[in-house]
Amino acid sequence: MQKAQILIVEDEDVTRFNLRNLFEAEGYIVSEAVDGDSMDEQLKNNNINLVIMDINLPGKNGLLLARELTHNRELGLIFLTGRDSDIDKILGLEIGADDYLTKPFNPRELTIRARNILNRITQGKPEPESSIINFNGWSLDGNSRKMTSPTGNIIPIPRGEYRALKLLIENTGQIVSRHQLIKEMTGRELRSNDRTVDVTIRRLRKHFESDESTSELINTIHGEGYRFVGTVE
Repeated sequence: MQKAQILIVEDEDVTRFNLRNLFEAEGYIVSEAVDGDSMDEQLKNNNINLVIMDINLPGKNGLLLARELTHNRELGLIFLTGRDSDIDKILGLEIGADDYLTKPFNPRELTIRARNILNRITQGKPEPESSIINFNGWSLDGNSRKMTSPTGNIIPIPRGEYRALKLLIENTGQIVSRHQLIKEMTGRELRSNDRTVDVTIRRLRKHFESDESTSELINTIHGEGYRFVGTVE
């Protein structure tokens, strides 16, 4: 089996060196970048599966760079940064990152989270050939991971949002717990005070709200989870 490839985007030499040693010891192929330009170069020249990126970078910061990455349906992203405010965490997840860890971090925890994401990407079940789902005038295309609104507006969505919406649609009318959603989205268990699911649902609702003719499609079931109430065609 081909080894997964990880790209470390970090301008601090010691941290980048330690991360490289950590993941090479786990058997991964590791590349390095210090800013957006060198990141782009590594992505062009290597078959990268997962990017682990700081937010505080020279030039474009990590949040800006992430917007350019998260529409790639085969690329995972973990923010590893010293910025620990809730606003930064929520923004990072809203952009489409798979996970967000703060420094200082537990190396073992980081490698486990990275492995879970890589398993989803490199070993996950492929989408069926015909993966277009139509509902309430919308269409969801699993091949391109894009939604098309009733008015024809095309919206690329990150991998986590796609998986959450697909799971909800597949269970139309039924309550899907936050535990089920986080497992489908990231392959990991729900952690205490984890906002990943809530942020993802909020972003999906914003997509739907962009079309005035669309009624509420995802209901919140307080204390239990979420329910898709649209009509699948």
